[in-house]
Amino acid sequence: MFTRLLAFLSIVGYALSQNVGDPCTKLAGKKWVDPRDLRACFQSFNVDQAIKENIIEVVSKTLAFHTSVNYEIQAPPPFDKDVHEDLVADLARIKHESYPSDYDLHIDLSRTLKRLNDGHCVWINSCYVSSYLNFLPIPLVLLTDESGKQTVNIAPEAFSVASTEFSDQIQVWQDALPGVLKGKLQSLNGAEVLAINGQEPFIAVNANAAITGSFQGFGTRQNSFFSSYQRSTNTFNYLPGNFAQQSLPLSDSVVLDIVRVNNTKPEQITLPYRARINTALNFTNGASYRSINCSPTNTTNGVDVYATRQTVTPPSSDAIKFQQAPPMPQSKKQLVNVMLDATPLSNVVLPPELQPPSRPLDGSFGVGSFYDLDDGKTGVLALGSFSGADFNVMQEGMLKGLTEMKARGKTQLIVDVTNNGGGFICVAHWLHRIIAGPKDTTVPQAGLDTKARNPPLARAIVNEIVVNNRDPQLQLLYNPLQWNNASNQPFGAKENWLIPPVNVTINGRPDQFSQRLGQECQPFSSPPPDVALFDISKVAIVSNGRCASSCSLFSVTMKKLEGAKTVVVGGKKDVQQEYCGTVGGQSTDFATIDTEIKTVHLKNDSAAPPDLKVRGVQGITWRLGFALDNSGEPEEWKEHFADLNLPLTPALVNNPNAIWKEVASRLFT
Repeated sequence: MFTRLLAFLSIVGYALSQNVGDPCTKLAGKKWVDPRDLRACFQSFNVDQAIKENIIEVVSKTLAFHTSVNYEIQAPPPFDKDVHEDLVADLARIKHESYPSDYDLHIDLSRTLKRLNDGHCVWINSCYVSSYLNFLPIPLVLLTDESGKQTVNIAPEAFSVASTEFSDQIQVWQDALPGVLKGKLQSLNGAEVLAINGQEPFIAVNANAAITGSFQGFGTRQNSFFSSYQRSTNTFNYLPGNFAQQSLPLSDSVVLDIVRVNNTKPEQITLPYRARINTALNFTNGASYRSINCSPTNTTNGVDVYATRQTVTPPSSDAIKFQQAPPMPQSKKQLVNVMLDATPLSNVVLPPELQPPSRPLDGSFGVGSFYDLDDGKTGVLALGSFSGADFNVMQEGMLKGLTEMKARGKTQLIVDVTNNGGGFICVAHWLHRIIAGPKDTTVPQAGLDTKARNPPLARAIVNEIVVNNRDPQLQLLYNPLQWNNASNQPFGAKENWLIPPVNVTINGRPDQFSQRLGQECQPFSSPPPDVALFDISKVAIVSNGRCASSCSLFSVTMKKLEGAKTVVVGGKKDVQQEYCGTVGGQSTDFATIDTEIKTVHLKNDSAAPPDLKVRGVQGITWRLGFALDNSGEPEEWKEHFADLNLPLTPALVNNPNAIWKEVASRLFT
């Protein structure tokens, strides 16, 4: 017995000695932590040189399949000041750079790719990203008064959101307020913000725009600082914005100079950020945290789909975590074009007083809901994503909802795609086709022709498919049977569609692409109507500019081919607002490319990326869409200026129904 006790005490003593000086132990078992404590935990992880080299090799070799590497060295106007990043040089610099911690390495690598302002091409390391989220109880909005003056304000609904979502932390923020304001957090609702950390508010807005990434348009990245809404699967959610919600513990507190509503005297407040655990992590120290959250999973890397007896190409579940949550692709028509975002989708619910007053109408399908406005003429499709639980349900719901809307006498249509990050490509084509009807702009192609980047390894993948029959069940992206040529004729099973490569020079660098690829969605799985459901002159597409990927494919073709009106809600009035961004043509990630490589048995090729040794995701644009107004250039780099920039007032901000009524009155009368 005594011997066993000594052994037990020895084990306990060893465990305690291992935790001495381990800042991660301070976080164990806690839901809320101080950001500086979380940062100390992250910064306690030293750089492992072998893992660093592994990450850089995976990212570098995966980028060989990314269409825009050379375009992003120097984008043309209007994005020439916003996108000018040489990734090859960046990765070479990072490879030789020394970092005080692995966390600092992650920030440099992550922000390097974010400077592309391309939401498809990002590096996400789950060791640090989204395991905790950093929150403030005072999301901000940009308001415009009757004279046209714009001010940054604490959102009028701030306390309602915070007291519901953060009820277990509200007292911390109440107690942090100074003097007579202590305990009066609700009194900050709607307050004008004169300064953020001693500087004019837009200094902070623009600093965030420089690092947030995702969108080429500067105005859109400014808008990400502020709160907004999004249709989710069963309600409208509230997105706090980059000021009030951070994906990393970047800030410990904020100092605001404010003037409260019905007051004239400036006051200064300091509020702490609080970091909340975002997933169930039962760690006790730094070693167990890394084991749980940083180690690769069975979906981090690709698989040989035939060796594992899988019937579909599995997207990385790590990637899905940062997408608009599309389900697994089941066929060619379910390929996706969707953004990756380091901040997971919000589950904060829009306050009841801001929700649309009526229940969604028949045809509504989770992320898509239909409403009638009380003018008797206008119907609304609120579409938070082009992804859904079921591809066919989305198609059927769109047709049913719009058809019944027309039967009720609605002649005007608003499609609200606020914060729509994309999804199924063919659902975007379908929505365009059923609204606009059959015509030469919708049949056989209701989207954009595309091209894929064409490195030697890609040609080798296709060669293995066509010569050695490596994909008998049509599971791979590179299978020629997946694609049509520019004349919309399908490629043959034994045709290497990447030969010969199309040689081009971009920003002084030689590059290679596939031949032009035509339509990929028609015939649709369900027959579309043989007439237009709405007069396009009475169709408006509304968002806060954060419409990307398949949402961009829909919006661009509806605007440029059909003449639909576009509206951006909010935004600085002296900055041109883009109604969409990050167009692409099809997005994917490292794990999917790795699956292609492994399935055709080319993992030993010198150009093939190795397996990742950390739980990470590298996204890419796999196909790039050709521009509608210049068929030789990508649509990615064209301007998408909105027809109407609708200023937000206290009556409109984050109130979908009020926004829809205002849009209808301005555009359709």
